[in-house]
Amino acid sequence: MSQAHEHAADHGSVKSYLTGFVLAIILTAIPFWMVMSHGFTKQATMIGIFGFAVVQIIVHLKYFLHLNFTKEGKLNSFSFLFTAMIIVMLVGLSVWIISTADALMLR
Repeated sequence: MSQAHEHAADHGSVKSYLTGFVLAIILTAIPFWMVMSHGFTKQATMIGIFGFAVVQIIVHLKYFLHLNFTKEGKLNSFSFLFTAMIIVMLVGLSVWIISTADALMLR
């Protein structure tokens, strides 16, 4: 019985999921409005899109993936951060290698 309660505590409540859902919609609608209104410069729009994307990633990690840095959640959070770091390095270095090879071929 106690294991079922502990397992249920790992998952979010309906209120938590609804909060995450509403925040995700808002964080999607604002950049959409920024692009469609043409009221900002291209650079400001790109910075806004990037900023809202980062905030939305954090919202998804907290409300949907339930990653946190409490004692119980540290292992999952560190595993996720390590995986994200490897993916960013893999993609970033691949783009760097391909762009460098392309630049050298055009000389």
